[in-house]
Formats: sequence, C-alpha cells, structure tokens
Amino acid sequence: MIQVESFTLGPVMTNCYLLYREQGGEGVVIDPGSGPDALLKRIAELKLAVKEILLTHAHFDHIGGVEAVRDATGATVTIHDLETDWMTNAQLNGSGLFPGVPEVRCRPADRVLYGGETLSILGETVKVIHTPGHSPGSLTYLFKGMVFSGDVLFAGSIGRTDLPGGDYQTLMQSIHDRLMELPEETVVYSGHGPMTTVGREQESNPFVTGMIG
Repeated sequence: MIQVESFTLGPVMTNCYLLYREQGGEGVVIDPGSGPDALLKRIAELKLAVKEILLTHAHFDHIGGVEAVRDATGATVTIHDLETDWMTNAQLNGSGLFPGVPEVRCRPADRVLYGGETLSILGETVKVIHTPGHSPGSLTYLFKGMVFSGDVLFAGSIGRTDLPGGDYQTLMQSIHDRLMELPEETVVYSGHGPMTTVGREQESNPFVTGMIG
C-alpha cells in the first residue's frame, strides 16, 4: 500500500506530497514548494530513493523547491508540455507578478507530458489526466483510489482562474468531465487545504452542485 505524507510549504501554504511504500524503498514527490527542508529531512529519515518529482502545474508556489529536491535526490522532474517555459520564466510562473515574492526560476523539466499517458510509479499504474482551467497545463495524477489534483479542485472550492492562462469555464469542464466521473470514494489530495473525496465534493461543493456558477 502506498503511504502518503503531506508537507505544507512556502508563503501560500502549498501542499507537497511524499509517496512511498516502505522505508528504504523508492519515493515520489509531488509539487515541492519553497523551503522543503522538512520534506528532505523526512526523505533522509526514511532512506528513500526519490526517483520522480511530479508537478501538477508550474505556478511558483508548486515549484519553489524543485531545485533543492532535484539536487538532493537526482529525481526526474515532470511537467505538462504547455508549461515547460514556466519553469524558467518568473512572469509565467507568477513569482514575478506579486510584490515581495522572490522570483522562482528552475532548470527545465526532464520529462514532458500531454495528458492521457500511463506511468508506472511505485509498482502502480498511474493515469495522467489533463485538467486545464486553473492553468493551461494542469495535470491530475490518478493512482488507485486517489488523485493528486493540484489547484483544480479543493475541499469545498475550486482553483482560482484570474491568473494568466486561467479560464473558469475550462476549469469547470475539467472538474465535471474528468474528476466528478471518478468513483465517489476516490480520495482527492489538493494543492492547498485538507484532503477530500469525489463523493463529498459531488454532494457539498457549491461550485460542483451548481449553487455557484
């Protein structure tokens, strides 16, 4: 069974996730925000060989710790094709848009995805789902019984669409057509806030139920 540990990183409290099966085995990091010291300490404690850094999208708060984790682990960094330039461009990743936020610039990603791929991770088949709207290249990673949705869907809310490349109607289509079609018991690990389930959001998320539109 895959273990999931979360770390709240960076100035806007971004959820970073560490996935592994057992101590001393392989690990995967999803969305390493800035200041990943606690994450790196835990990786060392567990003696994990982190092979993959999966990015749900390339906004600065989700990539701020990429270089620290990549340098410490040698992991491969994966991003959607539409946001490859965001890794190196502070205006595109948003860090250059907010006063007081240090500019984030990373080396290019090692692997590019488009959505629709199937990956083999930690002994599991993982489906890559393109879920644009919050950003053009937002990806959701579907493991058995759980998804990592970045800033597409939150507990009781949805991702913002007022940043460059965001679009409300596209986001709602991604949520309804690609996430709400998953089994109700699917656990949703979001980019901010607590985890939830598809069923819970179907019942009570005002954006999903149509109370807000």
